[in-house]
Amino acid sequence: MGVIYGARVGDLGCGGNGYFTFAVSKLVGQTGLVYAVDILKMILKNIENRAKMIGLENIETVWSNLENYGATKINDNSLDFVLLVNILFQNKAPEKIVREANRILKRGGKMLVIDWKDGRFPFGPTTEMKIKVEDISDIALGAGLKKTKYFEAGKYHYGIVFEKI
Repeated sequence: MGVIYGARVGDLGCGGNGYFTFAVSKLVGQTGLVYAVDILKMILKNIENRAKMIGLENIETVWSNLENYGATKINDNSLDFVLLVNILFQNKAPEKIVREANRILKRGGKMLVIDWKDGRFPFGPTTEMKIKVEDISDIALGAGLKKTKYFEAGKYHYGIVFEKI
């Protein structure tokens, strides 16, 4: 994606370990900022505590229901990058989450989607829960994003980078 020093990034649906939140916070450095966004307050508290423990001051937690447009307390058109990692398959209305992500992404900003590949695996969501590459591409296009890159994100996941136009 090209995350650079000083960038502003939103990890939407950051999850319990905040894996991408902490990885990206190192890339953006002290002048950058990473918003760890989740609907579970306990997860956000854990991320806050861990960030303090290891001395990272560039992580800010934000509670939000991403399916509600405008609910995320991040300004419109303010982020350079948005991450949607293993979150869309968990929601009945992924288009609402993409719309909210697009709202906070600035023009020329990039959105990374990583989700489960189609198929049956020994673990992970059911086939019916998975979001197909074509479906997420259509949703993103409808939100005003263009696909710039597709990649294999391991054995069970795909990755797509979109740019806000």
